[in-house]
Amino acid sequence: MKRVIVIGGGPAGLMAAEVLSQAGVAVDLYDAMPSVGRKFLLAGKGGLNLTHSESADRFAERYGERRTQIEALLRGFGAQQVREWAHGLGVETFVGTSGRVFPADMKAAPLLRAWLNRLRHPAQGAGVQFHMRHRWLGWAEDGRTLCFETPQGEVTAQADAVVLALGGGSWARLGSNGAWVPLLAARGVAVAPLLPANCGFDVAVQRRLPAEGQAVPVQVVPAPTTGWSEHFASRFAGQPFKTVAISFTHAQGQTFRRKGEFVATATGVEGSLIYAASSLLRDEIIRSGHATLHLDLLPDFTPERVLAEVAHPRGAKSLSSHLKSRLNLDGIKTALLHELLSKDDMHDATKLAAAIKALPLQLVAARPIDEAISSAGGVLFEVLNDDLMCEALHGVFCAGEMLDWEAPTGGYLLTACLASGRLAGAGVLRYLAA
Repeated sequence: MKRVIVIGGGPAGLMAAEVLSQAGVAVDLYDAMPSVGRKFLLAGKGGLNLTHSESADRFAERYGERRTQIEALLRGFGAQQVREWAHGLGVETFVGTSGRVFPADMKAAPLLRAWLNRLRHPAQGAGVQFHMRHRWLGWAEDGRTLCFETPQGEVTAQADAVVLALGGGSWARLGSNGAWVPLLAARGVAVAPLLPANCGFDVAVQRRLPAEGQAVPVQVVPAPTTGWSEHFASRFAGQPFKTVAISFTHAQGQTFRRKGEFVATATGVEGSLIYAASSLLRDEIIRSGHATLHLDLLPDFTPERVLAEVAHPRGAKSLSSHLKSRLNLDGIKTALLHELLSKDDMHDATKLAAAIKALPLQLVAARPIDEAISSAGGVLFEVLNDDLMCEALHGVFCAGEMLDWEAPTGGYLLTACLASGRLAGAGVLRYLAA
């Protein structure tokens, strides 16, 4: 009987193991953690987003520069196949109002339990053997023997083929720490640097300081300082910006505009609306050192209406009371205007109205990769064949987030991981047959 080793117990590795075991191949799955699917379970804590119900063409667009490569994977296992696969495990699904697809009970654990049970006790073929707390160290000197660190010491193993599904670089505490990068690079496999994706950012805010001998703030520091003021951060970190829109134009001309929500952090911003634009913002920061998005605090109001309401006589009312009564603008939104605008601009109706509709917010750094939901970069598709086998390492296949692609949240990450694992498993079968 042929034997295959799968390293990595996330969705991609488990899917590859399923394809192989159902074909009668003996599969040994190794993972550094005490149990498999840890990132899968954490991602499903707020409701497991399996995939998305939009059209295949729109779905493929979500993968940006890697659309061609990911679209090839999705042709074999796309959104509809993901739903059918879940149904085969006894998990019904539904489409939410946003078009996202979830299990009926919104939970990840029941699906994972059913999946592992099927892997261990398949209706046909051999059951997958799981080896936990086995951290892959690379290859021995013969270039074929795999080495693992375990609580009992180092062990080795060999197989007819290997599937690597080692994850990206985010959420290291769950096993995805990018430690595999130098191991593959040393064997001649080209790897793009791992970068944060679906991540938050630090902001830069100009500080107004008192002039010499004065107590009132009239001078502006030429260079912005990273992070919010202590006043803003202490009061609003963790609070959401609701019903806003952001717009951003990349230096290469690509434009992003979307309405939604995001959250203020102690040093900047994060959340679904920021994540959706994160690849463009991150790349612009890498290119030029900063990225400036424009925030529309009232996307449902026309600029003309905002100006008319701001310019309306306010009598004895304070500016904050005026903005609250005329535009229902208060809380974190008003505080942000005070944080970013000068006192003169706050009392200039034209400038204030323009800022409410297009407030510039400068971002100067992506948050560390370990805080990101996912990562970009990884093994280049250009050094893999159509079955995801490394051209430099025959019999070694790669799948999942360790490949060089990225996608927004919304089920796109999980779908592509499952699809790549399925293709890698099928590729191994073709390799073994040949």
